Amino acid sequence: MLLSKRLRGTEISICKKATTTNKLNMTQLEDVYEKKKTESQAKEVQLSCEAAVGFKKRKGISTPIERDFGVEIRDQLDQEIAIMFYTGGLPFNLARNPYYVRDFQFAANNKIDGYVPPGYNKLRTTLLQKEKDNVHKLLEPLRSTWKEKGMTIVSDGWSDPTRKPLIIFMATSGNGPLFLKAVNCFGEKPLMKLVMKMLCKSLLTMQQIFPHIYWTPCVVHTLNLALKNICSPRNVETNELTYDQCPWIKEVYEEAFAIKNFIMNHSMRLSIFTKFTTLRLLSVADTHFASIIVMLKRLKLIKRGLQAMVISEEWSSYRLDDTEKENSVKEYIFNDDWWDKVAFILSFTGHIYEMIRACDTDKPCLHLVCQMWDSMIEKVKIEIYKKEKRPTSQIRCFYDVVHRILVAQWVKNNTPLHSLAHSLHPSDAWLMEDSTRCALHRDGEISQERMKCFRRLFLNDDEYRRVLDEYAMFSMNNGPFEDLTSISKMATMEPNNWWVNFGAQTPFLQTLAFRLLGQPCFSSCAERNWSTYAFIH
Repeated sequence: MLLSKRLRGTEISICKKATTTNKLNMTQLEDVYEKKKTESQAKEVQLSCEAAVGFKKRKGISTPIERDFGVEIRDQLDQEIAIMFYTGGLPFNLARNPYYVRDFQFAANNKIDGYVPPGYNKLRTTLLQKEKDNVHKLLEPLRSTWKEKGMTIVSDGWSDPTRKPLIIFMATSGNGPLFLKAVNCFGEKPLMKLVMKMLCKSLLTMQQIFPHIYWTPCVVHTLNLALKNICSPRNVETNELTYDQCPWIKEVYEEAFAIKNFIMNHSMRLSIFTKFTTLRLLSVADTHFASIIVMLKRLKLIKRGLQAMVISEEWSSYRLDDTEKENSVKEYIFNDDWWDKVAFILSFTGHIYEMIRACDTDKPCLHLVCQMWDSMIEKVKIEIYKKEKRPTSQIRCFYDVVHRILVAQWVKNNTPLHSLAHSLHPSDAWLMEDSTRCALHRDGEISQERMKCFRRLFLNDDEYRRVLDEYAMFSMNNGPFEDLTSISKMATMEPNNWWVNFGAQTPFLQTLAFRLLGQPCFSSCAERNWSTYAFIH
């Protein structure tokens, strides 16, 4: 028997098999419905109340042990904290913050009756200023080292996730970097001209007030520009010779990029790829240093996996892709000449990449830049001339292009400060690497740049003459530097430590060494700071 009835907009359908021994009349069915309806409404009210207070009550009666250990209260507090995370959109990583645990432990260990957490305005005004003052106090020991060890002001630009441009300024020395300020450039166009204008104005102002200050480009960015000019020149007019000699490098990179995109843009192909190698294909942004080299290095590492993948049954059975692209990808992967080109590119650009890796650290290396550039160019030459399959004339012409690019970037990067820092490095082990090299006091270019720097740093004639005498004793191992212990420790002891131990009788030179041997030549500390800006609202 089918009995239907609509009560308050809700339709009840009750289907029951009719029997002669068990029949329900209309009144009995209505009683059953009203009872179920009342129970359902009561349950809804209970759930609404629990949502309003923010936690559910524990089911059943708590045991004496649970009451003694406050299990019910702990569960309720856990639920309250969880609701704070969920409703406030707080990242779960906040629970890993040591201050998160410490704050709740402090509140649990100290009975603070009537305590009210700080509100919106207090957090963003007085408490924020107190913490800022506290951070300044903690960083004061770092700032106090600048007078003796010197420091470098580093600047870099960045765009946040909403594409708003910022320019950051940091101070760094051998003891580490310190944030100075950030400039919001949102709405300023064109941004590049604005940055150039700000930097030029700042540099001119500082050099007028402090004539001994030097401006040095970031060596990592300079090397990255050299790599881009070699591997992917963009301006045909200014790089016509490079275009004539290096187009094959750009072609190889574009083909490698096509292989990566074909696999990563097809989920089935990517799934097949993961079965043949444990390494992943990299999606390297153009802003990444040496992005071309990073991409090719990874492809070379997974060469065997790629070849095994494209001859597998799974690859052959999947025919839903663009056949033309699939065939071209397969052709590249099995083309030995193509892999030889990849290996050749990595062989000579690898030395440039190694220098980028060496400089892109927090370690000071201003005094090593001259030596590293010189060694890097020589190693690039050796690798290029190892290529025997091409005629000697082609190899020579190709090297001339690469050499011209590297030298042009070095000219842009080099300053008298690099030569002076290099001259104050106690070790002369770099002379043994190449028999054609000469000592620093015999190198005309470095000596000329060093003298310019001395003249700029010491305006007083008496101080200028004294520092020249001190450098003469240092370079010739005379006077206080003729001791055998001093000479033997030059190659084994850290440069700053050597000057601490053996440079007291040449105070001007020792002061310069403390300042220059602790300075960076890159802006990497500013770049690593950008991740912090993601948290700022």
